[in-house]
Amino acid sequence: MENYSIRKIKKEDNQAVAQLIRAVFDELNIPKVGTAYEDPYLDLMFEEYSKPKSVYYVVEKDGKIIGSAGVAPLENEAETICELQKMYFLPETRGLGIGSQMMDKCLQSAKDFGFEKCYLETMPFMLDAQKLYKKVGFEYICSPMGSTGHTSCPVWMLKTL
Repeated sequence: MENYSIRKIKKEDNQAVAQLIRAVFDELNIPKVGTAYEDPYLDLMFEEYSKPKSVYYVVEKDGKIIGSAGVAPLENEAETICELQKMYFLPETRGLGIGSQMMDKCLQSAKDFGFEKCYLETMPFMLDAQKLYKKVGFEYICSPMGSTGHTSCPVWMLKTL
């Protein structure tokens, strides 16, 4: 895919990012209860990721946000552990290598912040996402970490940075 860029979220991106995430939830029939869909800051992503040791990126093409992902400290866990959060892409962006580029950017940011491990949660049927996670070194773990509030996400993975 040509003419796209990955950049940090801006305040004026909040509405488009929230719409993107909700659209992917609807498309894939992801449960809305106990997932990122319910996060109280979903409409305030710029503000949420303006906190220390946090960053959120968007993929933009022709002025439209077509993907997003970020990292932030994992709540109620060691301060050396971050979480890969809210990595979602519209259907037309999948399978083009953009997810790999986004992952590289997020993991480099995590390292730059001083994190030693990165945690994530996902759904069992999100096999393409899991394939990407495994490719970059995430491994399955047998129980959740931290306090994400995402009780409907039963697949947990961890990577040493």
